[in-house]
Amino acid sequence: MRSETDAQAAGRAHRTREKFRTSKTGPRDTAPENQQTSQPPDTEVSVPSSARPPRHAGSQRSSGRPAKSFHDPLEGIRRDGDPDVDIFLTGTVFFDIIFIGLEAPPQRGTEVWASGMGSGPGGVANMAVACSRLGLHTSLAAAFGEDLYGDYCRQTLSIQEGVDLTYSRYVTGWHSPVTVSTVYDRDRTMVTHGHITDVQARLVGQPPRARATFVDLGVERQPWVDTIAADGGLIFADLGWDPEARWDMGRLRESLSGCYAFSPNAVEAMSYTRTDSPIEAVKALSDLVPLAVVTCGSDGVIAHDRETDTIVHAPAVPVEAMDPTGAGDVFLAGLVTSTVAGWPVGQRLRLANLAAGLSVRHFGGALAAPGWGDIASWWADTGSKDPALTEDYAFLDEILPDYDVPEVSRAIATLGFRAGR
Repeated sequence: MRSETDAQAAGRAHRTREKFRTSKTGPRDTAPENQQTSQPPDTEVSVPSSARPPRHAGSQRSSGRPAKSFHDPLEGIRRDGDPDVDIFLTGTVFFDIIFIGLEAPPQRGTEVWASGMGSGPGGVANMAVACSRLGLHTSLAAAFGEDLYGDYCRQTLSIQEGVDLTYSRYVTGWHSPVTVSTVYDRDRTMVTHGHITDVQARLVGQPPRARATFVDLGVERQPWVDTIAADGGLIFADLGWDPEARWDMGRLRESLSGCYAFSPNAVEAMSYTRTDSPIEAVKALSDLVPLAVVTCGSDGVIAHDRETDTIVHAPAVPVEAMDPTGAGDVFLAGLVTSTVAGWPVGQRLRLANLAAGLSVRHFGGALAAPGWGDIASWWADTGSKDPALTEDYAFLDEILPDYDVPEVSRAIATLGFRAGR
């Protein structure tokens, strides 16, 4: 279940592709002009020691192993010679501040107090954390601000969440982009400040071997994406809302060349395919990719798998939603995890639905993503006691570990709490 309304989906697409186009230049950075070697870039660039975390913070888990309390859904299929990385991601990491529990939306000239607040990494960190918490060896190429927000995001991703940051770097003189999100009436409004840096496009020369990667079709495709595909990696793609309402199917077909999966929401899918229902849309999209997935909000998700020539529907998971931030990213993380693990399509959709559904019960974007401990708790407390859910999720009995997996860390109001003076 992607727990986003159409407006939220449009906002997500706007956030990932448009928010930095407000400025045409950014601060000077120190990335190399043309990095084409097989070695990843240095993980730190001209950062004063007093303003950065320990030097090992970005490479402590060089192969992207999740944190120690993880469960590995790929354990039974891993073999010598497999890629060290399960999913390779690139993108911008934001420092997110999220307010919930507003009695009314902010009005001009007024102040509104929120009953809850969470802070944490956002942007591409949403998917990176979600994938790592589901047991994937996750590697991220991202620029980090030379400030305390950048230090915090980097340490959270690397040390707490086990995301490999070998391909990431600090950028001299650049501050972290910040988003403030207010959640009201199950929708959200965001205010963002940041500056463009061209470092991001130059972080990856030769990518690591990876089972999968994710691309946003709204930005220029980098050569390394095709390198991963040529090595057998699966490309998962998303596009989002077309602000110009052109819905160019020809351009979409070209953009999806070489991609394995495409996962628009129902409105986007029907607009691109000029169809009147999600099922007709997913049939049309199946001509473009082996796995076409259309999310339908409260109606769940529908997919066409070309390999088996089957159409599968998975209903949404009923939850008490608190904050939809990042739910679409968590859905994709569940889909990627179950796909590279080799699960049947129906189980893939159900895990993706469940992961997204569990994430909206918490606030904090990336840190709202569930781990296997959360999934096990849901199955024990709720899923196994509801007849409909029991039938849909009976496969979890075979998937979940037979040992306790602790639940994961959640967002707190702010950062830098001191244990004592």
